[in-house]
Amino acid sequence: MHNSYIQVVDFFSGAGGTSLGFSALNSLGNVFEFLGGCDIDQASATTYSTNFGTPLLCRDILDVAQDATHIRAFLEELGYDATKPAILIGCPPCQGFTSHRKRHWDKEDDRRNNLAAAFARIVDIARPTAFVMENVPEFLSSRYRSYYSRCMQILEDAGYKVKKSIYNSAAFGVPQERYRSIVIGMRREFCLPDEIYTTAEFKNVRDAIADLPVLSPGETSSDPLHRAVKHKASTIETIRKVPRNGGSLPSGEGPACRSRTKGFADVYGRLSWDKPSITVTHYARNPASGRFVHPEQDRGLTAREAARLQSFPDNYLFSGGFDDIYRQIGEAVPPLLACGVASYLLANIILPEPTPKELEAARASLEEPVSNSYSSVIAGIKYRRLREQL
Repeated sequence: MHNSYIQVVDFFSGAGGTSLGFSALNSLGNVFEFLGGCDIDQASATTYSTNFGTPLLCRDILDVAQDATHIRAFLEELGYDATKPAILIGCPPCQGFTSHRKRHWDKEDDRRNNLAAAFARIVDIARPTAFVMENVPEFLSSRYRSYYSRCMQILEDAGYKVKKSIYNSAAFGVPQERYRSIVIGMRREFCLPDEIYTTAEFKNVRDAIADLPVLSPGETSSDPLHRAVKHKASTIETIRKVPRNGGSLPSGEGPACRSRTKGFADVYGRLSWDKPSITVTHYARNPASGRFVHPEQDRGLTAREAARLQSFPDNYLFSGGFDDIYRQIGEAVPPLLACGVASYLLANIILPEPTPKELEAARASLEEPVSNSYSSVIAGIKYRRLREQL
């Protein structure tokens, strides 16, 4: 083990889900020192600073990464020491890469797609021991290959060996099926993380939220985050038509767009008690935005339920208004996923370089582009899993 902490700087930190996962390893001793990081959103910056007691600079990373002078000044402001071990975390906003933007693919460039290259330029100057990037699977697709390649070229020219794969968060103990690309780089050979839990061992919605107080729409509890949205009477009427515990809205009910477009099949759907939830987004309180209705109660998810499904502990503090809180929760990296990645990364840092035999047995890095619409791949994975269970 190193005699000093490994520095951690978290870019695009959001609420700090990745840092929270890394911090769990500090129960082992002096492992990580959180210097702070960067996020363009003030509410997210306040949430991070409140929970980690470090500065979180509210900056646009495109400004920070415009040249080496600005990057060095930013790192110096956080107290970064280039002579000590360090990990840089970078989770650029996924909206620019997501498959849900298909109708905008032929329109003007999304500036968010340049953020990955900006992070790579920071890594080039900071030269940390390792870096981790998280994004939606489509980040590794052929559709966005030019952005990905630009980022990888910078990192490889800086001397990093880069490996990447796609993981299901549920395989790390998160009670949610959330597929994400993980890109890791080190200046030496290393092994990618392996998933921890099998499908039969996945945590489910019941494990996460069944013990919370029952709420009617508009009702509050002693927990400020466990507060139900006061839905319109028409929304409640629609929800009541959905069968309990995993049911979908019957044909012919709900908004007209649902019957015309397959993409609206999950609108007003209920979560299943005994399965992981679908991917939690910042729309989790709105039943009209997906399968975000409580398994039994006639309402959307509370912020506390959404946070638990993301694997945030109840003592984690979120800053800002309710819209800010739902957004921070929905956009976060699940802490348990981050903890699993951090464990493997720490092992790669402190242990000898893996042998050829260990590398051969390790998870393979994805070298070919994945589907432009990985959501269809996920649907196939779930369908095959269901067939195997029958």
